[in-house]
Amino acid sequence: MSFLFGHAKTSYTHHETPITLPTRSGSKTSFADLIKVATPPCRLNPLLFNGHLQTMWTAVKDDGPPVYYKRKIYESTHSVYPGQFTVDFVVSKEEGLASKLDDELPERTTFYSEEYWTAVGSDDKKPMLVCLHGLSGGSHEVYLRQCVAPITASGWEACVVNGRGCALSKITTPRLFNARATWDVRQLVEHLRELFPNRPLYAIGFSLGANILTNYVAEEGETCVLKAAVACSNPWNLEIANVALQRSWLGLSVYSTVMGGNLKKLYERHRTDLLEAEGLNDEKIMKCKYLHEFDRAVQAPTWGYPTETAYYRDAQSADAVVAIKIPFLAINAEDDPISSMEAIPYEEFKQNPYTVLCCTNWGGHLSWFQFGGKRWFADAAVAFLTKLHDEVDIDALPAGKKVEANGEVPTKKYPIFDPCNRRLVLPPK
Repeated sequence: MSFLFGHAKTSYTHHETPITLPTRSGSKTSFADLIKVATPPCRLNPLLFNGHLQTMWTAVKDDGPPVYYKRKIYESTHSVYPGQFTVDFVVSKEEGLASKLDDELPERTTFYSEEYWTAVGSDDKKPMLVCLHGLSGGSHEVYLRQCVAPITASGWEACVVNGRGCALSKITTPRLFNARATWDVRQLVEHLRELFPNRPLYAIGFSLGANILTNYVAEEGETCVLKAAVACSNPWNLEIANVALQRSWLGLSVYSTVMGGNLKKLYERHRTDLLEAEGLNDEKIMKCKYLHEFDRAVQAPTWGYPTETAYYRDAQSADAVVAIKIPFLAINAEDDPISSMEAIPYEEFKQNPYTVLCCTNWGGHLSWFQFGGKRWFADAAVAFLTKLHDEVDIDALPAGKKVEANGEVPTKKYPIFDPCNRRLVLPPK
């Protein structure tokens, strides 16, 4: 009956001996303990008493906190995936209003002028947060701004990597984003390191952006320059999440239909460019209704996958958890109707001392609505990031090491499990 008072249950899954973090005061603390202390009690709106109501409430209009952005267009340096992507940098209200608003950009967003951009770099030591939005979203999303607004108000800097084609951005190659598109994030982080050499960098991902962020952090492994990362409502195993979506009427006829419809709108906006790709059939695409149908008709062929399920298996981030070598917090709701509980890699979190999974039994997908419209997960994520930065000696964080998931140094060459490619690597003979 605790739900009558809005009390959700919170549980944690982690390694038996999580990494030890050095504090600024000279003491040490367990990574898991720091998260448990930082995480506020989960108190939600009891009128939204299950994951479906919580998730559907996101459709209710909410202006959210105002955040102003300056947009920078990047040209990709990737040899296989050229083209452009956009990054929106948070600026003050005064800076945002100083430029004439552009009707072709999201609200409160303007382009950097060439002159303004040349002066962006800084030697300051402000912490900076890199954000990755969810499926077909962008820097304008309310769930994202509910994290960005309070953390920038406390003195942090922030920016948002927009998926290609999202947030009213243009594409110059016949591809949108995908669930494993880590290359744009990688290029941005490398550039931020050049622009702001003294800033500690952190990252947060939401839903599909959480999947991308998890894959990125895992691919970087012990060389990752981020100080910590947070994944919110990650779908983890995309194949399992896809099956779970199609299992129920609500999953297929509501959630999958809405997400598929949002992707079709992106396709219609970029139709001319996308149809330059081989294997796309405009008539079939326009008949797509569900998310998996769009992925079958558009995402699979444009990225070189034979089927949408092959795409899901390759892009999923569940296995990648064991390759993470920086402090990493994941937040999921067990009643999430989109990022299914079945897809959460509980055992992988138990294998990696750098990771902690925080689950609530109630909250929905990127929801966790409290009275007044604020979202608990945003409070939890910001509380963790600020506590880690304020209290931990981040320059002395333990460096990741090339070890097996169980913490032991490998003693044999084969077989070797590659968590970022989900295969055992064997010799040719």
